[in-house]
Amino acid sequence: MLQQYGAIGLFFIFGIIFGFAALATNWLLRPKKPHQVKLETYECGMETIGETWVQFKINYFLYALVFLVFDVETIFLYPWAVTFQKLGFFAFVEMFIFLAILVVGFWYAWKEGAFEWQ
Repeated sequence: MLQQYGAIGLFFIFGIIFGFAALATNWLLRPKKPHQVKLETYECGMETIGETWVQFKINYFLYALVFLVFDVETIFLYPWAVTFQKLGFFAFVEMFIFLAILVVGFWYAWKEGAFEWQ
């Protein structure tokens, strides 16, 4: 049984090493020619007028976060539904608790006004 986890661990370590190797290769091979023009703000080929920093509305982040939570919930529901007959009543209770926690979170977000567009 530990050999299966060892293979996963080895794959994980190889992935981390590969990622750092790609970043190091990029850092070594990139052109290093700093220039003042490269530091200017660029937007659609036109010079910017006024302040270029625009604050991000937190509502967009909240919508994305709530969508992500319920998207992950759906991912967890698929394997549970496929193996429901084998798992029995205990798995049904666990999934009910899982869904109850998500519904309470959804209700709290709704109560706090996270879904209202302003």
